Amino acid sequence: MNAESILTNAILILPDAAQHGTIVLHDGKIADIQPGVVTTPAAIDLDGDYLVAGMVDLHTDNLERQVQPRSLARWPSRSAMVAHDAQCAAAGVTTVFDALCLGDLGFDKERIRTFREGVVDLDALTEADLLKAQHFLHLRCEIPATDMLELFDSVAENQRVRMVSLMDHSPGVGQYADLDFYRALRRRGGLDDAFIERRIAEMQEQRARLRGPNRRALLDRVTGRQLALASHDDRTEEEVAENAADGIRISEFPVTMAAACAAKAAGMDVIAGAPNIVRGGSHSGNVSAEALLVEYAVNAFASDYVPNSLIEAAFRCATRVGLPAAMALVSEHPARLGGLTDRGRLEAGRRADLVRVRVHDNLPVVRQVWSAGQRVA
Repeated sequence: MNAESILTNAILILPDAAQHGTIVLHDGKIADIQPGVVTTPAAIDLDGDYLVAGMVDLHTDNLERQVQPRSLARWPSRSAMVAHDAQCAAAGVTTVFDALCLGDLGFDKERIRTFREGVVDLDALTEADLLKAQHFLHLRCEIPATDMLELFDSVAENQRVRMVSLMDHSPGVGQYADLDFYRALRRRGGLDDAFIERRIAEMQEQRARLRGPNRRALLDRVTGRQLALASHDDRTEEEVAENAADGIRISEFPVTMAAACAAKAAGMDVIAGAPNIVRGGSHSGNVSAEALLVEYAVNAFASDYVPNSLIEAAFRCATRVGLPAAMALVSEHPARLGGLTDRGRLEAGRRADLVRVRVHDNLPVVRQVWSAGQRVA
């Protein structure tokens, strides 16, 4: 059991307000929250810094960046997982949904290796109690891929699987609806035009043949299971309507305002990318996350490819919605979407996942992190 810890002289970001006060941790949970400063010798003085709930990241591809730090340099898998975990914890992300891709559409064969090795590494490191953050699995299922269902079945019973998203990265739809953009992207990857055109034709034929049966088979597999189920890169109102009819309750990274608003109208939750907020827009020309915030068409942010983007996005959004509501977008709301009711807010009885933050020249800097009451960064 953890000894009692007292953190005092902090600006506590509570669910509905900011309060200068003290928080008491015991046995991995928040035992008490008090206004004001205590002078108990054992209390840790936080020097007036912010203290916020540990962040919950429903979608991070950061492991892929550690596995492949250079285009021709693959890093040892388990070492990459440890580095990924350390980066998340240092960014104040205490709950991580590792988004691993299931299915190859002809350009990302290394992602399948990352998935297979990542699951093994995550199991081994978790069982050895060597990870700083708590990790779950988010299975990103490439619906038109020939190997998607086989890969899903290989890990479906893993207890860390908590989220499944339905993706379609075929050329001509979703994020790649603009075929000229798709061609340019593949050219930057070193492919020649003849190969690109051949693969576009092959993938469009494969999508026409496999999307329907694969989608139905996957939905049948997840029916009745306690999993967060999401669509990915929704572009049209028709796509959103199909997803809602199939019981999908989360729209992850919608690429247009029309799709996000349709998801909102259908009672779905919307996840947007935190880097979109930090950079001031989408790196691929999709809808602005700030515009979604203005239209109340976003419920949570995910880091996507930069763990530190969550805390930065929250503090940027605070100027529009206030810090308690902004922090909820990266803690309480994603915890709810992921089915985790024991964390995500500073409240007695909740898991003691905490982040100490100081703002320097408008940049929030994570200074200390606790996971289940234990200091991890």
